[in-house]
Amino acid sequence: MDDAPQISEADEQALLDSIDRWLTRKVAPIAAKYEQADEYPTELVEDMCEMGLFGALIEPQYGGLGLPATAYARIVARISEEWMSLTGFFNSHLMMALIVQKFGTPAQKDHWLPRFATGELRGGLALTEPDAGTDLQGIRTVARREGDIYRVSGSKLWITNAIEGDILAVLVKTDPDAQPRHRGMTMLIVPTRDKETGAEAPGVSRGGKLPKLGYRGIDTGGISFDGAPVDARLGLVGGEEGKGFLMATGGLEIGRVNVAARGVGIARRALKEAVAYAQIRQTMGRPIAQHQAIQLKLGEMAAKTRAAELLVEDAARAYDRGGRVDLEAGMAKWFATETAFEVATESMRIHGAYGYSKEYPIERLYRDAPLLMIGEGTNEMQRIIIARQLIARNPV
Repeated sequence: MDDAPQISEADEQALLDSIDRWLTRKVAPIAAKYEQADEYPTELVEDMCEMGLFGALIEPQYGGLGLPATAYARIVARISEEWMSLTGFFNSHLMMALIVQKFGTPAQKDHWLPRFATGELRGGLALTEPDAGTDLQGIRTVARREGDIYRVSGSKLWITNAIEGDILAVLVKTDPDAQPRHRGMTMLIVPTRDKETGAEAPGVSRGGKLPKLGYRGIDTGGISFDGAPVDARLGLVGGEEGKGFLMATGGLEIGRVNVAARGVGIARRALKEAVAYAQIRQTMGRPIAQHQAIQLKLGEMAAKTRAAELLVEDAARAYDRGGRVDLEAGMAKWFATETAFEVATESMRIHGAYGYSKEYPIERLYRDAPLLMIGEGTNEMQRIIIARQLIARNPV
């Protein structure tokens, strides 16, 4: 029997309709302004809290929406069509929350998940370091136990919700000499801000927001720990050291579904803009949509976009069934994000000079798309993961 979260088609459509209305009324009029200024969209983040998006995948018993990954992926794709950055605020947060939901002790779930579900505490998953990205086992952040607390020291970089957030799931080494290296890695829930006073938590210092080509508005940055104290009972996820690498890779699975769904959103919007513009723009006395060269582009763009949609749906369904989804998530992430970049690039070329102008949304789509091929594991690594899983699932 399928134990995946369930939502009726009517309820899912009602939720998508409400998000569509919000995107039309509130996001579309101001997205370009916030994106170009690289300004944190406080009001829109609060709206997403009220809509329950920070609890989208958290079980209802803890106050979340309890959505299946299929519904979640559709939400991410819809929002990404309008402004992709908004999906990052709640995705990184949910990666942290799902680690607690899947691996946490009953006390940890009761303490953290209700506050994560409402967005009262907002945070993310802190894996990447200045010298460790795809190779997570190369991290240097350490945590040493002193009685009932851990002391965390080290630095994390490229962390979403690092600047404006309140808390992070931090991958650390509790046994730096362990072999193999993953056996010495542990996941800790680390408060980074006193929610009552707004002050930095002891031993925590934040870097500035990183200037980026795209994915602007969101607070991607660095954060450092210098003996930051963490309550062992509430902070040591699962109550056991040495399981952090497994938790991190599990969290990345839903992250890859999310990034793939963002790719679908980018590709859909870029295709939509290209189809509309090609019917308006004229050369040689007729709309460029009637020129075979443009039709060849549009045909390929449409087919690849649809294929990306189906791969993302396949990955989301596999996630909902439970078990490992490295293969499905890797395929969706690789294909959908490469498609997003290709379709955005072709759409810009169809727009000509106007595609290079900030007056048209294609310019933003073109800048946002490259991130997707890098984030949550590079696309080069995805192809290796796909091949390894393909061989593992089909032994001779």
